[in-house]
Amino acid sequence: MPALRDLQRAVYRSLMERDGGGMATCVRDDGIAAVDRLSVYRNTFYGTLTNALRLSYPAVHRLVAAEFFEAVAQAFIGAQPPRSAYLDEYGSGFPDFLARFPAATSVPYLFDVAQLEWAVTRALHAPDATPLDVMELRSLEEREHPCVRFTPDPSVSLVRASCPADTIWRAVLEEDDAALQAIDLEDAPAWLLVQRLSTGVDIRRMSEAAWLFTSALWAGWRLEEAIDLASGIDVSTVLAEHLAAGRFIAFSVTESDTAAQPTRSLR
Repeated sequence: MPALRDLQRAVYRSLMERDGGGMATCVRDDGIAAVDRLSVYRNTFYGTLTNALRLSYPAVHRLVAAEFFEAVAQAFIGAQPPRSAYLDEYGSGFPDFLARFPAATSVPYLFDVAQLEWAVTRALHAPDATPLDVMELRSLEEREHPCVRFTPDPSVSLVRASCPADTIWRAVLEEDDAALQAIDLEDAPAWLLVQRLSTGVDIRRMSEAAWLFTSALWAGWRLEEAIDLASGIDVSTVLAEHLAAGRFIAFSVTESDTAAQPTRSLR
């Protein structure tokens, strides 16, 4: 009998590399050939993960149809198998995989819709968090204001889409063909904020400056650093909106510059 680690590696090769030779000697036939028994596990493995991706990317599934989605999902699973048993976290690399998948290039907005859907999935499964009490900020001294760093709510994501991904996403899920036909792909880029509310997941557009300012805050920059990206907007209004919507759960005051410096990679 092989050691447990060797057995685990053999199971992995059987599932991912379709190499059942190492495991076949450890599986009883009992009326069903060992290779066939392993195929059942392999099919269940791929089927379960494909279904998990379909649940996370319902609009992508409808855009490309079931047969294509299953094919690209199988390729993705083979390239990026799960690293944990928590399937709600599986599929974060799917948008980038789609962008590199040759057969998907005929749908130029697929990547943007996929990254929006992953943000929605993250919002749905994010842990509950208590919003920051604004009264805590009022206790700060004025000299401390520029040095504030905020901790964002875990359900909130920021998405920059090079197409109207939010409009496409809604029209596809609502099966609104008229809305799909009316979409102007030039209505872009779209600067999006995704947040889970008590009523469901909210997706709203922001101006570029407000999105860049918000991205800086989400990246842990000090308030004074984030303001440098906020040309042409009323920072107080944007910040007040975030606080009122419960998009922060904590803050800290750090006068030394220990966070990453601002870069235009936020775009």
